[in-house]
Amino acid sequence: MNLSDIPVVSATPTTTTATTCPYCGVGCGVRATVRADGQVEIAGDAEHPSNLGRLCVKGSALGETVDLQGRLLHPKVRGADGTLEQVSWDHALDTVAQGFSRIVREHGPDAVALYVSGQLLTEDYYVANKLMKGFIGSANIDTNSRLCMSSAVAGHKRAFGEDLVPGNYEDLELADLVVLVGSNTAWCHPILFQRLVKAKEARPEMKIVAIDPRRTATCELADLHLAVRPGTDVWLFNGLLGYLAREGKADATFLTASTAGLDEALNAAEDCGDPNAVARACKLDIEDVLAFYRLFAATEKVVTAFSQGVNQSSAGTDKVNSIINCHLLTGRIGRAGMGPFSLTGQPNAMGGREVGGLANMLAAHMELANPLHRDIVQDLWQSPVMADRAGLKAVDLFNAIEQGRVKAVWVIATNPVVSLPDADQVRRALAKCELVVSSDIIERTDTNDAAHVLLPALGWGEKDGTVTNSERRISRQRAFLPAPGEARADWQILCDVSRRMGFAGFDYDGPREIFNEHARLSAWRNDEAPRAFDIGGMAGMDKDCYDTFEPVQWPVVAGSPAGTRRLFQDGRYAHADGLARFVATPRVRG
Repeated sequence: MNLSDIPVVSATPTTTTATTCPYCGVGCGVRATVRADGQVEIAGDAEHPSNLGRLCVKGSALGETVDLQGRLLHPKVRGADGTLEQVSWDHALDTVAQGFSRIVREHGPDAVALYVSGQLLTEDYYVANKLMKGFIGSANIDTNSRLCMSSAVAGHKRAFGEDLVPGNYEDLELADLVVLVGSNTAWCHPILFQRLVKAKEARPEMKIVAIDPRRTATCELADLHLAVRPGTDVWLFNGLLGYLAREGKADATFLTASTAGLDEALNAAEDCGDPNAVARACKLDIEDVLAFYRLFAATEKVVTAFSQGVNQSSAGTDKVNSIINCHLLTGRIGRAGMGPFSLTGQPNAMGGREVGGLANMLAAHMELANPLHRDIVQDLWQSPVMADRAGLKAVDLFNAIEQGRVKAVWVIATNPVVSLPDADQVRRALAKCELVVSSDIIERTDTNDAAHVLLPALGWGEKDGTVTNSERRISRQRAFLPAPGEARADWQILCDVSRRMGFAGFDYDGPREIFNEHARLSAWRNDEAPRAFDIGGMAGMDKDCYDTFEPVQWPVVAGSPAGTRRLFQDGRYAHADGLARFVATPRVRG
């Protein structure tokens, strides 16, 4: 594709564009206005339901991030002498396609990999996943979202049968008790914290409990701070589960109609002992533990919101399920002002999960290990192959690169030398890799120093597509700046390489076509393999509809075009028998 073929979005001083903030999983609506002098003015979008016009300090300063300082503006290939040389797009794309094709031919599909990011738009993510799993034939595609969200995903799937977040942001304001676990909400999700502050000002009787080993800014709002010993969250919530059962707080009707596995979960909880034993294990004052337990027991409308302090742990999945267990026991789920709530880290970590952007998932919340699910995806994609086993996850992937088992890696919108736990190991791995490709907006990064090919991508103000926030809300990200230099959209770069590798099915004319295919797949043969993630009601949008659609929470089906505010209101879950699962969580520190 020639530079002249790249769609360019022009901006005028009088144009204000509604788009979405790229910083965290809150997914705030932003209104960006380009002034005559090229400066960008940023304001909160009062019409966007996630933030209602509010912006944090980071979002407010977005206009200061859109300059071209340090930008990668042209494709570059590293020559024999080790220096990067500017080349044409054709040359760079041919280098990537030929390199990947040769390695697949000589060593098999598992010798190549993609490592992507929660900074990608859903359409970019979709194409990357389709290329790897359905055309190259390997599930070696993982994401930096693995580091922050995989525990929540696994916990949701164990309890609910699918990666489902039940509630919405409004529930934080409607609750009479909000429990914040491993979440410095004031810093990491400031707009949600502002909403909590306003709610507590309006209803001083509302209670907030912060559970965190540190005393953070969030604790200043809390009525009770439990400074648990790191890694003892399971002890605390197992103790709560046992306490609630002993105090007669179980919802017997709900348990009988909608759950399974309670006895095993209660046995694990009893193994943690009484509140005194929990207090000793967690290094808490027994009166604080009892105060929390009594408050939870006495309050029907409880939201337990958790973030990276829960997820980023060797026992992260059990921590998630120990929290969910308490809500299932009391039936406090699927109704206004109550439920477990995973606060996503990155802006589109959930969008990536929707399209199967993890090494052990398929698109549209389908399972890689399920032959029927693989057939459904391959049927719609009309792809020549389909990965049939889990690929390498983030840390394992870079170990495999260092060992020489993975010989080519394409890094997109992330900097693993900085963000992965062992930077020296990642640096060693990339130094040994035959072909390292990086799609980025910045030229000089620690990862790009090891790259053989650099591909200039679009930045936040230049990208066009969709993202999904922590409350399942799909929003449009709209471009308001022209593409600088020779930068291209990530989906476009991926499609260009795919076609050069000889693959059909990548002739999209823009992100709208990709989104429509994604929406069609979510509903494709859903009668054979029912799944809650279904946005089939959004399939087939024309340009005007795609350009103007308002933020909406999935599922979005034909009978519910306005979306779905809360899940599980009917007491039915995504397991085949419709029952939610209690999960026994052993008292292992982690």
